[in-house]
Amino acid sequence: MPETVIYDQGGHRNILLEDYGHGLAVQANQHLIVHGGEGMILDPGGHKVYNKALSATTSLLAGSKLRHIFLSHQDPDIVAAVNGWLMTTDADAWCSQLWVRFVPHFGVDKLVVDRLKPIPDEGMYLPLGDSEVMILPAHFLHSCGNFHVYDPISKILYTGDLGASLGMDYVEVSDFDAHIPFMEGFHRRYMASNAALRAWADMARTLDVQTIAPQHGALFRGEMVGRFYDWVSQLECGVDLMVSNYRVPAR
Repeated sequence: MPETVIYDQGGHRNILLEDYGHGLAVQANQHLIVHGGEGMILDPGGHKVYNKALSATTSLLAGSKLRHIFLSHQDPDIVAAVNGWLMTTDADAWCSQLWVRFVPHFGVDKLVVDRLKPIPDEGMYLPLGDSEVMILPAHFLHSCGNFHVYDPISKILYTGDLGASLGMDYVEVSDFDAHIPFMEGFHRRYMASNAALRAWADMARTLDVQTIAPQHGALFRGEMVGRFYDWVSQLECGVDLMVSNYRVPAR
């Protein structure tokens, strides 16, 4: 599959590896950041994409060293192949402190389990070459232990499942209103509550974000970033809509 370069300037590169999987599995993006001789792969995916994603990443690193494997949350489309990444590279894998003892159920070998590192609830900074990326709390969007990545050089905010879209055939959103049907159902069902969305949007607005890059579907750039903040801030979802479903099912 072709790679899409989102940013390439001054030795800093951000690359989208789009949809290396096929069939029943949900479409998923992998993202790679390379800076100062070091790389970071975001949400590397499951076993069906592992070989292609690893091969592409190795090629795109072009001699740089993979330093970090970022896991936004615990879902299989994020972490199922993490043992392979740990066994074939020297990188550390980072996930919420809530999931450090659960991720090994995907088969993380005892030889590499010490390289599965916890992220505290408040987030942190990770060094990358002579720069750093910011790990931002995004709890309950949708996982109870969930994080996003902000790259201050490219001004890209990587949002995992937040902003996900399914079923369209473009890589970048050009018409926000036309794009809503491709993401609305997913967000209403998978995101926990409007309170969490509003708190996240308030935090995100404090950053200089030029691109939002989700793990599924299309990117948001420029004015589409603000449109996305506005949209999620008013969206009812999750428990806002599901309280009435808490009842014994009818026969």
